[in-house]
Formats: sequence, C-alpha cells, structure tokens
Amino acid sequence: MSTSNTSIEAFETNEVVYEEEGQVAILTFNRPRVLNAMTFGMYEALYEVCERVDSDESIRVLVLKGAGEAAFVTGTDISLFQTFSGPEDVLAYEERIERVVARLEEVKKPVIAALNGFTVAGGAIIAAVADLRIATPSLQFGIPIAHTLGNCLSIRNYARLIDLLGPARTKELLFTAHLIEADEALASGLVNEIVEEEELEERVKQVAEIVASNAPLTLQVTKEAISRILAHHRSEVNDDLILKCYMSKDFKEGVDAFLNKRRPHWQGR
Repeated sequence: MSTSNTSIEAFETNEVVYEEEGQVAILTFNRPRVLNAMTFGMYEALYEVCERVDSDESIRVLVLKGAGEAAFVTGTDISLFQTFSGPEDVLAYEERIERVVARLEEVKKPVIAALNGFTVAGGAIIAAVADLRIATPSLQFGIPIAHTLGNCLSIRNYARLIDLLGPARTKELLFTAHLIEADEALASGLVNEIVEEEELEERVKQVAEIVASNAPLTLQVTKEAISRILAHHRSEVNDDLILKCYMSKDFKEGVDAFLNKRRPHWQGR
C-alpha cells in the first residue's frame, strides 16, 4: 500500500508502524527479526490505535499486519515471562493483555487482519478478534502452549476461539498443539480468503476500500449486534485456572526450555 506516513505522537518506538491511507488505518507489528513477538509497548500501541480509529470519523476500517513474510504475530515475547515472581504478576499480566484484546474487539469500525506465516499464541488471539481475516498459503495458525510453555488462556480467550472454531476444534487445536495451515483454515471458516503472498497487500487494500465505502452505521450496528449475541457465555471468573498453570513448575520449565531452545520436561505440577 502507498501510505501517508501519518504517525501517532505517543509512539516512541519503531516496533509498530501506524499509517493512514484515505479511510483506512494500517497498523504494522514491526519486529520481523523475532517474528513480530509482542512487547508491552506494542500492546499499548495497539490500544492507542484502537482509540484513535474510534475517535476519527474519517477512518472507516482498521487493517492489522505483520512486518516481513515469516509471521503476522507470534504472541508475547517469552522473555517477559521471566519477570513473573508471584500470583499478582500473573494476574496483572492477564488483565493487561485482556484490556488490549477487549479494546480491539470493541473497535466500532471493521478490523481486517492480513495473515502471513506464523499467527500463533497471542497473535492468533489478535487475529481471532478481527472481523475479517485474509491469509496467504504460508499461514500457520495456532496456540501450541501445550507443547511449549505449559500455560493457559483466559476464559475470554477460550470463548473467542470457541466462537471462531467451535468447542471440538478448539480442544483439538489446544490439546494437540496443532498449527492450522491455509487450506484447513479456509475450509473451517477461520479465514475468509487465501491469496498469494505477493497479492496480500493489494487484496487487503481492495477489501478494506469496499468495506469503507459502505454505510458506516450499518457496519457499526451489525458488528455490535453480533458482539452482543456472543457475549452471553463469556465468564469473568478464571483466576484460579490462570494461576494453576502460570504458578506451576511446568510453566517455569516451559519458559526456560523455550528460551534455551530445548524440549521441556513436563511433570504435571
């Protein structure tokens, strides 16, 4: 996409790039060397972009994409988990991430995710709360925490996956640590369309412009109506489940194994 290079003054980092092209806002997660793993600054930038998009009537669509060809987003940078020292750190982390994901989910304008390569862990959740997902054949979508870190999701994130995939497919995805490839993603309704890598940017632009040209109140009300229908089964109570995983010896082992590029040894405690 050609861009106007409009920036948000609050962003004092090159870890994200925000641009506007006509009625379309584009946020690029920009850490390609580490597969666009998210820092806390990147999460906050995403929150601020949501605020900006909703406050600017001239913006009709938000597009999310990852820099480079290898990944959309691969979740939170694992090194950040080394700072956890007690239950309060774990719950504060989950609250912090939920604040951002919920804000993205509540954006009044349609959100389109352009997915290429690894779209995993928190990246899969960010993609899941987008309204439309357009991917390339390189897509690898999943949350392989049963194989890597031994942690868990929040109740709301489980609900988001169930809304998207159904309960049986969600269990399969998490139990097997399976990564869904492009053809399977299209067949299951996980993504709306598959295009070649070199066509992704142009196709996302086309779809964004089509959506932006339509009646904004119809889009807003449709999005809100569907959100209300889905909201009834999203429980708020899950601190006990979060702490059971994050405070375990297995989670510490998973983080250490991931950072040292070895296979974890699970003990179930």
